[in-house]
Amino acid sequence: MRVDPQFLTRVRQGGEFDASVCMNCGVCTALCPLGVELLPRRLFRYVLLGNPDAVREQTETIFSCLLCHMCESNCPAGVHITENVRTLRTHLNREQYHLAEA
Repeated sequence: MRVDPQFLTRVRQGGEFDASVCMNCGVCTALCPLGVELLPRRLFRYVLLGNPDAVREQTETIFSCLLCHMCESNCPAGVHITENVRTLRTHLNREQYHLAEA
């Protein structure tokens, strides 16, 4: 695993990313209407730990999210999961298409 200490900073250039308050309880996954196997907490941990390769491997899952807010509805930590997913989509698009950071 390649650790990139600047990864979180680059992700945050695409928008708000508040995953550090996640308590790893799993409520978000239990409510997902798609039954996505990847837990948001695991995805967010990849970002916080600086593992861009693991995030890239989950591109299909990130773009499959319905952004329906079901995962957020009962989050005891109040994590803005949907906004975090949008931020990751922005980051992945910028990375893929080599767009300049705003």
